[in-house]
Amino acid sequence: MTRTHARELALQTLFAIEVGHHEPAVALDATLEGPQDSDHRAFVRDLVLGTLEHSDESDALIAPLLQGWTLDRLPTIDRLVLRMSVYELTYHRETPRAVVLNEAVELAKKYSTDDSGRYVNGVLASAAVP
Repeated sequence: MTRTHARELALQTLFAIEVGHHEPAVALDATLEGPQDSDHRAFVRDLVLGTLEHSDESDALIAPLLQGWTLDRLPTIDRLVLRMSVYELTYHRETPRAVVLNEAVELAKKYSTDDSGRYVNGVLASAAVP
């Protein structure tokens, strides 16, 4: 499993928690069953639990950048991608900012609307992550 695939699994898990109202532990167990290396399993788990734990903090950073939108009006995938990316930018400093932004854009383009990749890129590019 690559880090790109790990981010994709983390987003899918966050979506299951948000939309499917699954408990985080149950959703993570379902996502991580099967053969995967322990480093990437740990990364998926960290992204999911960290994104959930720091969602208020991420929302506070993202909300002023939405230009005419509110977090609750964003497509669910866009909101989750933004939260996960802000978490990674803040707490995984070893990952280059450009990598996090590129991965976020690709996830938004793959799983959300036609305009989501550009929108997510604009918001994250403006985010002054501490």
